[in-house]
Amino acid sequence: MISYRLGVDDLADMRFACSPLLETMTSLWALHEPSAHVLHLPWIRQTKALIEDWPDRELLLSLVAPEVQWLPDFLTPRPSSPLPDVNDELRRVRSTPPGRAVVDVRSAYAGRPIPVELERLCDRPRVLRDRLAELVAMYWVEAVEPHWPRMRAVLEADMVHRARLLARDGAAAVLTGLDPSARWSDGVLRLRVSSYELDYDVEVKGRGFWLVPTLFAKHAISPVGADEPPTVAYPARGIGTLWEQSKPTPGALDSLIGPARAALLIALESPASTLELARRRQVTPGAISQQLATLLTNGLVSKARAGRVVLYARTELADQLIGRRP
Repeated sequence: MISYRLGVDDLADMRFACSPLLETMTSLWALHEPSAHVLHLPWIRQTKALIEDWPDRELLLSLVAPEVQWLPDFLTPRPSSPLPDVNDELRRVRSTPPGRAVVDVRSAYAGRPIPVELERLCDRPRVLRDRLAELVAMYWVEAVEPHWPRMRAVLEADMVHRARLLARDGAAAVLTGLDPSARWSDGVLRLRVSSYELDYDVEVKGRGFWLVPTLFAKHAISPVGADEPPTVAYPARGIGTLWEQSKPTPGALDSLIGPARAALLIALESPASTLELARRRQVTPGAISQQLATLLTNGLVSKARAGRVVLYARTELADQLIGRRP
């Protein structure tokens, strides 16, 4: 059982984030156990074929400890912003103290035998850290980055949904909705994060509290560490839509809401800020703000805050309109 004690200030500072490196590492779970991740079978088939002849394939797969399927913590750094850049995350991995990298690898295996190659690297801490960092970076580029826009769209849509839920129903509704095992009472969030014995009880005390949607977790996970901001990663909503084929571009939408607003609505494949949309559309932020205001008033977009950024997302009504053939 993991227990987080959150004060009023901690609840007010609760934030959402999505992490490309967390998705990169947890995707290894799907390669290890495809039968438990059937929604990801299109990606699993493609990725298994991609890495089949990699010289370091076995080393990559050994980063998931058997039975418990734990990962070395240093390869999944806690978020420092709502939408971290993968290169920043990889820089943090490469700057990990070598001794800590060894401790994290051994902790992931929790006393179980470590594969020979990984064990040999543990005898050379700096080499271990650097080689694993480069291997994970290569795996990101080859197996995850090509799909990241689609993956990020699902994750950001979940963040927007939870932010709306937080504003409408409060923190208790958000926290108890993270996982069937989640319990909230008297300022304490309790999570039964695995079937293995773990008793961890900590006060957040202003260190920050991050909620991170993820695509490959079957239940909530929460890496523990006294020096790290408390973080709970939980299964994102909408995973079943992740590998669906894109809908055809509608032809009648222009005449319904105008070509500029129709183009903006179509561009909202994933939640985005005003500045990001202005950059994509190559128009001024003021013009985007006017178009978004009209779409918001008519129930075609919603907005929610993620940290300091306001994200706009299409509503279900807008998705139905875009999916309608002319």
